[in-house]
Amino acid sequence: MEPIQLLVTLDGRYLPQLGVLLTSLAVNDPGVPVELYLMHRALSPEELDRAGQMCARFGWKLHPVQVDKSLFAAAPVTRQYPQEMYYRLLAPHLLPQHVERVLYLDPDILVINPLRPLWEMDLKGRLFAAAAHTGTTELANSVNRVRLGTDHDYYNSGVLLIDLAAGRRRIVPGEVFAYVAEHGKELLLPDQDLLNALYGDDVLPLEDVVWNYDARNYNTYLLRSGRVCDLDWVMAHTAVLHFCGKSKPWKKRYVHRFGVLYKHYMRLAARI
Repeated sequence: MEPIQLLVTLDGRYLPQLGVLLTSLAVNDPGVPVELYLMHRALSPEELDRAGQMCARFGWKLHPVQVDKSLFAAAPVTRQYPQEMYYRLLAPHLLPQHVERVLYLDPDILVINPLRPLWEMDLKGRLFAAAAHTGTTELANSVNRVRLGTDHDYYNSGVLLIDLAAGRRRIVPGEVFAYVAEHGKELLLPDQDLLNALYGDDVLPLEDVVWNYDARNYNTYLLRSGRVCDLDWVMAHTAVLHFCGKSKPWKKRYVHRFGVLYKHYMRLAARI
């Protein structure tokens, strides 16, 4: 079975959440082979060893990728726009040449059903596959279309299937840096805005209720689906549960519905 080539980008503060993400994937896609590319700027040897131990528990391979900051000498980099914001879009140029596609996941995610159908999806010539969190109305989409000058949905960049081989030909770092230099003051969620402004027309849309479920919005999904997507449906069909926003389930006073499920996987990760 071909391994899923998984990409995460993080610093040492998110290693506990990485452990939860990997545990949820191992439990809910049992037997799946994974090669994890961990892209970082300055993880310590001890932190990389922790990540390696997480992967070894499941028989997976870890490939640390330390990004040379000199690659971003021409990039607008500030406290608001750190170099990490470019990593996802520039993954074709940062990952090894033999890797032809990769599945990027934010670390604040639970995998609760198999990922392989997404991994094997035909991109139909597109650079990316991603989902839009459209919400109860088209207001957010309309605002973002006007703000970024686009005519497509506003795609969330927390789950991205990326055609690296095509990206090496079609994504030009200098063009990305130039866009930020010209439009930096307009970017609200910089890495996500870049995806939408520069490559939104090259995105294959995914169903967010399956592949990038916003864990804050259970009632929205329930109403939008005519009450089909209830808790039983989510547990049977949703693959990626994404804890978007500032409020996180590993912190105190998290109030949204799936917080207890996240805490369950936190306990599992601690036991393994």
